[in-house]
Amino acid sequence: MKNIVIGIEGYVGAGKTSICRELLKKIPNSILLHGGNLYRAVVYSLMQNKENGLSLNNLKENFDNIDIKQAMDKLDVKLKIENRETVIYVGDKKIDEENLQSQDNSLAVSIAGGTADNKGLYIFGKNLIDGYKKSYNVIVSGRDLMNIYPDLDYHFLITASLEARVKRKCIQYNESMDTEKIKQNIIKRDELQEKAGYYKKYSNTIEVDVTECKNAGMSADKVLQYIK
Repeated sequence: MKNIVIGIEGYVGAGKTSICRELLKKIPNSILLHGGNLYRAVVYSLMQNKENGLSLNNLKENFDNIDIKQAMDKLDVKLKIENRETVIYVGDKKIDEENLQSQDNSLAVSIAGGTADNKGLYIFGKNLIDGYKKSYNVIVSGRDLMNIYPDLDYHFLITASLEARVKRKCIQYNESMDTEKIKQNIIKRDELQEKAGYYKKYSNTIEVDVTECKNAGMSADKVLQYIK
């Protein structure tokens, strides 16, 4: 039986990452590629370097046409597989997912994604998936996956109501952030994602609404219904 590639995209806060980790448990001989974290690591590393003078206010103009793959190589951002899913290293330092998923970094990524030159990164991503597909069923989480890997066996778009997404983000941040601030952040990121074309539905896109799902396991089961 040939290995398959499953692409998981989703609205901000819909639970994409949690669903992917549940799928990892349920799909035999599978690995999970957090494609979005690679992008997040590049933006995070550039923002952390004070000499770059980058901020959320000037990010769009500074990321205009920047080659993300060249930046990735220059910063020595690397993907490694640990416990069947990708983790990010910058040089020899493993980057904590909490930093990659922070509100500020998430917003920065949404801004940068619509202006940067992603072509080199997309070629890298396709080659990476092709390599892993030889040995594994590959679950890929990220944005713009149909352009990165047009031969996806399944392309899912995970959706949920704004209210449900705000609630899930509050849980993710351990109720430590103001609910209204989280809501406005999601709305702003939604606008940026749609403007960049990242919520696009294709002829083979399967939209799965997980608003009523009580946990990630139930959401993953809804996705699994479509996978042969």
